[in-house]
Amino acid sequence: MATVLHSGPRYASNEGVCDTLCAALGDMVAERHEEHGEILITVRRDSVEDALRTLRDDHGYQQLMEIAGVDYPDRPERFEVVYMLLSLTKNHRVMVKCSTDEATPVPTATRLWPNAGWLEREVFDMYGVTFAGNTDLRRILTDYGFEGHPFRKDFPLTGYQELRYSEEEKRVVYEPVELAQDFRSFDFMSPWEGADYVLPGDEKAATPQVSDPKTTDSPKDTGAGEKTDAKAAEKVSAGAPAESGIGKDDAGAPAPTESRPGRPRREGKSPDTSAATETDEEKD
Repeated sequence: MATVLHSGPRYASNEGVCDTLCAALGDMVAERHEEHGEILITVRRDSVEDALRTLRDDHGYQQLMEIAGVDYPDRPERFEVVYMLLSLTKNHRVMVKCSTDEATPVPTATRLWPNAGWLEREVFDMYGVTFAGNTDLRRILTDYGFEGHPFRKDFPLTGYQELRYSEEEKRVVYEPVELAQDFRSFDFMSPWEGADYVLPGDEKAATPQVSDPKTTDSPKDTGAGEKTDAKAAEKVSAGAPAESGIGKDDAGAPAPTESRPGRPRREGKSPDTSAATETDEEKD
C-alpha cells in the first residue's frame, strides 16, 4: 500500500508562534499566556476586530470555531469573550479574548465570519454581553420574554419569570424560574492546576496500604483439602425422599394416549389432523 503524503503537518508546534503573533498585533495585545499546550492572547476590547482580521488575513487562521463567555463577578469587567481560531493550513489553534462589563459592548465579528452572528447571540443570551454592529442580536437559547442571563454566576435560583405553554390550560402561562443548584461558592481554580482542598473521592487516596495482606496461596488459607472433601461426602440426610428410589427399575413412560384399545376413531376438522394424531393400527 502506497504512503499518502500531505502538505499539512500532522500537528504544529507552539514554538515561536506566540512571539510572532504578538509582534504582529503590537499595541493591541494587553496580555499573553501559554500553558497546557495552548496560546491565549488577550487584546484590548476596542481592537478585537482588527486583531481577529490580522490573524485571519496575515497568519492563516481562517476559521472561527467558537465564541465563549466567562463570568468573574468579582472583577470590574466581569465578562470575558473568548474567540477560538483554527488554521487549516498550519493545523494550529489560538485563542483570543477580551474583557467587558454589563454596559460596554464588544465589537462584532460578523464582518469577518458570518457564523459569528449565531455565536454572539448565544453569548448575549447566556451572559448579557452586547456586540456593537450585530444587526440581529436576539436570544437564541431561552424563550421569548425570558428575564436574566442563566450563565451568570449570580443568576438567582428563583425570582425571575419564565413562560411555557400549558396543555392543561391551553395557553401560555408565566411561572417563576426554579433552578436546582447545590453550590453558590465561586471557585475559578482549574482542577488540572491542583485544588487546595480535598475533592470528592480524593479522601480514598489517603487510605494507608495494608501491611500484611491476606493471601490464599495454600489450601489451608482457603479451607480446602482432603478433610473438607471427606466432610462434604458424608450423608447428612440419609433416607431422604430423593434417595428412596435409587436402584429401582424405572416403570417407564405411560403408553401413548392414541394407542389405547377401544378408543373411537377421531374425526379431524382438517385433512391432516387425523393423520397426525392417529396410529397406524387405527388407520387400518
